[in-house]
Amino acid sequence: MESAGQDINLHSPTKGLLSDAMTDVPVESAASARSGAAEGLSLAEEEELRSELAKVEEEIGTLRQVLAAKERHCGELKRKLGLTPLDGLKQNLSRSWHDVQVSNAYVKTSEKLGEWNDKVTQSDLYLSASSTLEDWNEKLTQSEAYKKTQETLSQAGQKTSAALSNVGSVISRKLGDMREFPIPLWLAVSKWNSATFKSFEDRVGTIKTSIRANGLSDM
Repeated sequence: MESAGQDINLHSPTKGLLSDAMTDVPVESAASARSGAAEGLSLAEEEELRSELAKVEEEIGTLRQVLAAKERHCGELKRKLGLTPLDGLKQNLSRSWHDVQVSNAYVKTSEKLGEWNDKVTQSDLYLSASSTLEDWNEKLTQSEAYKKTQETLSQAGQKTSAALSNVGSVISRKLGDMREFPIPLWLAVSKWNSATFKSFEDRVGTIKTSIRANGLSDM
């Protein structure tokens, strides 16, 4: 048996299709369905505002279409000019940085930093520290250890330069000696071997000819 607290509409067309736990939602009137902002308006005023809203939304849609067409045309012009998206990004960054530089916040911050720098450089602590560092630098450059180190480095540099100069002279002299040879050594040895072999071959031929001549005369 169903609960007596349930509100069952026996004339509902969806009776039997919904869950037993659900109840029919009563239909609100047109007046109760109006929003709270429109409650203080008359029907004529509401219709006028709704008409104006529709016009504004239509204008927004038109402007979006025009903007999309302009963006496509801009992309085509950049493509014909050979401009890449990276160039556009650089231009946007440069424009943004320029806007930052001319902004009031940036100008005020620069002025504050300049004032702080002046105060720091003119302070007694800064002047004392600078004077102390200059004294240390002067004492260091005038010390015996510093002078000896400079002298040692200078001598080492001179010796290194002299050694490199000697090596260069030796190499140049060797190259000059090699240019004075009429023929390379290996080529001279090769020619000598060739001449010696030819002389030996001629002697063997002479001996063969003598043997043949003696043999024929004996016969």
